[in-house]
Amino acid sequence: MNAIIPPYLLARIAASDDPQLARAAQAARATLEAERSYHPDLTRLRLSIDETGSLVAEGAPAPDRVISDAQNQEVLPGVQVRGEADPPTGDEAVDEAFDGLGATFDFFWDAFGRVGIDGAGGTLAATVHFGVDYDNAFWNGERMVFGDGDGEVFTGFTNSLTVIAHELTHGVTEHAGGMVYHGQSGALNESMSDVFGALAEQHHLGHSAAEASWLIGAGIFTDAVEGEALRSLAAPGTAYDDDVLGKDPQPDHMDGYVFTDEDNGGVHINSGIPNHAFYRTAMALGGNAWERAGLIWYRTLTAGTLSSTPDFVTFAQATLAAAQAEYGEGSEEVAAVRAGWTGVGVIEDEAAG
Repeated sequence: MNAIIPPYLLARIAASDDPQLARAAQAARATLEAERSYHPDLTRLRLSIDETGSLVAEGAPAPDRVISDAQNQEVLPGVQVRGEADPPTGDEAVDEAFDGLGATFDFFWDAFGRVGIDGAGGTLAATVHFGVDYDNAFWNGERMVFGDGDGEVFTGFTNSLTVIAHELTHGVTEHAGGMVYHGQSGALNESMSDVFGALAEQHHLGHSAAEASWLIGAGIFTDAVEGEALRSLAAPGTAYDDDVLGKDPQPDHMDGYVFTDEDNGGVHINSGIPNHAFYRTAMALGGNAWERAGLIWYRTLTAGTLSSTPDFVTFAQATLAAAQAEYGEGSEEVAAVRAGWTGVGVIEDEAAG
């Protein structure tokens, strides 16, 4: 199970004795204890102008979205409330989930020519209103599942495109061969979801690497929390610093790597290192981050050459190989990828060696 809120964060909330956070503490405890159980090909017309100035209509894949309502129970899939041809329902969570799935689908298609999570246009399914005050969103191997949050620490999770795209990317990673969700391979699994979550938002907003926030989960905290998001690719370790939640524990360099048995060996913590390597690569290349840096990471993920347990060094070397195959050995893209990984201490700087 791949959830957006790491267990160590929920544990801190659950342990709070602040009477003003009684509801949040109870919600966090319930969330930690909750048991999580594991079409048609639609097309749409896309209009473009060809080299002669003529308007051309081209068929492009369209998502097949199905949104269900758990009605505050912890039972999946819930009652279907919106399908692909249905109008907005007026339920904010339903309609935000629908739009977020669509934006993520568009991103993967426009950027990489990928049709859906499985690459074959399968149904994009989501369930909203899962549980009572449920403080998480997760991918269960088949669908996205969203809680409504407790209202004291967390708001609803459907209002963040980075959360939706993050969880759907776990599905892409699974279909690409998967990465064992423990230790460095698990941190890479988390990092892939953060990277493509950030890129999906940038694509949707039309933001360049320089314009982007590089935040994951911005907007899911209430105003009571001292923090702007769950994680920052630009500055791991700075996303929040709160009396209840503590300080963002992510390192941005191997010097700060956290050795722990918790959080599946630190998958949500140490993902800050490959996250920052990608950020450094994207900023060095400039422009739209999904066009070159994102393509290199996508090629690496989907090439079928990685084992299910890559460590950071192995993955870094694979991104270099992908950049060389795509752009050539002496290209600025290869140089940017190498500088990204040397900058976070995963591989040695050849110039310094």
